[in-house]
Amino acid sequence: MSGSAQDRMPPIPPDKLTDAQKKAVDEFRAARNAAVSGPFVPMLRSPEVMNRARAMGDYLRYKSVLPPRLSEFAILIASREWTQNYEWDAHYTLAMQAGLHPDVAAALAEGKRPARMAEDEEILYNLCTELHRTKGVSDATYQRAVAKFGEQGVIDAIGIQGYYTLLAMVMNAARTPLPDGHTPALKPLSR
Repeated sequence: MSGSAQDRMPPIPPDKLTDAQKKAVDEFRAARNAAVSGPFVPMLRSPEVMNRARAMGDYLRYKSVLPPRLSEFAILIASREWTQNYEWDAHYTLAMQAGLHPDVAAALAEGKRPARMAEDEEILYNLCTELHRTKGVSDATYQRAVAKFGEQGVIDAIGIQGYYTLLAMVMNAARTPLPDGHTPALKPLSR
């Protein structure tokens, strides 16, 4: 997405919101204690989708069985796979605060396999990237992931990939811009 591309679904002025959209905004604020932003701006065009997606995100972001370092790494993987700069921008700092090594994130941003991942990071990376790139997971990758994270952890990791893929698709289609003053960290992958 070009940095100068027009935002196809900008914020809806408050006086133009439907009753369903107003209700969705109120529910979003109550659940997240925050204003509607990022992917939820375009999603507001379908208030039911927005609130159901937000509810799934609440679990995957805040209650997943994966520790924050791994869940944030998984979010960065999905962001990289979709060249989604808004999500990368929103989660890079959170990943660093959670303990992901900057070199791992830097290699990922460049579209390279990170060289010095911890064992759990490598297992998660293999699971997520294999799923994105082959649309499936080999027995060896699956078995390593289940051995490390358990079945719930595998489902949570896959859920993060699916959820952040949804958000990436919404923002890429809507051309959701980065916040003012932020610079895109990701360039399109050449595959």
